[in-house]
Amino acid sequence: MANSGEAVSPMRRKIVISGYYGFRNSGDEAVLKSILLALRAEGEAQGVEIDPVVLSGDPAWTTQMYGVKAVHRMKPLELMKAIAGCDGLISGGGSLLQDVTGGKTIPYYTGIIKLAQLLRKPVFIYAQGIGPVLNRRMDGFIRHVMTRSAYVSVRDDESAALLSRMGVPQDRIDVVPDPVMGLPLPQGSQAAAGGGSAAAGGAPVVGVSLRHWRKDGADLARAAEALAELARRRPVRLRFLPFHTPADADASRQVMERLGTLGAGSSAELAAPGDDPQAMLLEVSRCDMLLGMRLHALIYAAGRRVPMLGLSYDPKIDQFLARLGERPIATTEAMDAAAFADAAERLLDGGDGWRADKSAAIDKLQQEARKPAQHIVQYLRQETKR
Repeated sequence: MANSGEAVSPMRRKIVISGYYGFRNSGDEAVLKSILLALRAEGEAQGVEIDPVVLSGDPAWTTQMYGVKAVHRMKPLELMKAIAGCDGLISGGGSLLQDVTGGKTIPYYTGIIKLAQLLRKPVFIYAQGIGPVLNRRMDGFIRHVMTRSAYVSVRDDESAALLSRMGVPQDRIDVVPDPVMGLPLPQGSQAAAGGGSAAAGGAPVVGVSLRHWRKDGADLARAAEALAELARRRPVRLRFLPFHTPADADASRQVMERLGTLGAGSSAELAAPGDDPQAMLLEVSRCDMLLGMRLHALIYAAGRRVPMLGLSYDPKIDQFLARLGERPIATTEAMDAAAFADAAERLLDGGDGWRADKSAAIDKLQQEARKPAQHIVQYLRQETKR
């Protein structure tokens, strides 16, 4: 029997995490980092030591980046061994169950979930964005695995409504924010909310997160025209932030080449924050405002209280902005340069007002982002006692 003064070791639980990880997409890597940090914090609070195993496209890189075990997401024997030896599977976050990016995406992720369920492992759907689902034959696969999961959480009301239409009972669906709302800055770093160059008397920093979407590039051409309009009206420092390299860096360079002659005191530059999502979060925190096409650029900005304008290419952009009482300033189909410049100037001149107006909504999102980790750790704790 242990002495009364002896520390009691926490129970240890192995969790496999499935998602779009190991591809150096800053947004998806931020999701993974946020989930890992939330599980660790909640595990410490509830006396459960979480031992994560990540399904990754590059296991060695994932292990080096996060200090956790990783196995290859496309090697069946490694997958089977990892899931057979785990205490539960997390699927998410991110937009995993959609078929816009390819017809194999939904079968892959539902297949991973089904494998865990066949092996009698509890499955936790972690703040996923569901859809668009163009192939209605996929509805049955999604409904099947969702109704057999121990916990289902999605990141917006639209995802919950889509699952409900597929036949998943609404009372089993928890609507929570994207996990990245809870991502902290790197340890030891300091950055005030909206703390760009304007705070130090320089030209304000306008963060720009763009991606390729239209094949003809017309959306990027319109973005260049809008940014140039702003940069000719007043001095600004356009800082392009590539969330998915090398593709976003290429899109950024294309826009920079189209800017033409900027106004006096204005400049354009391409950031190179590296692979760590918290390094990109730090970059965003140093902006005075941000134009975001990438969802997680907007989420980063919200988390750091940086005024933002969204350029929509997907319903998930509109859905996130709606949670802050905002609408996109433009879409990939239409963008008015003068209207953008007007809105950007209002944010640059009224950043404090924007922060005051959005503070309560952002606080709520950050608090609610912890719910899936709390539920998962609590579930694992209770299962151990049975």
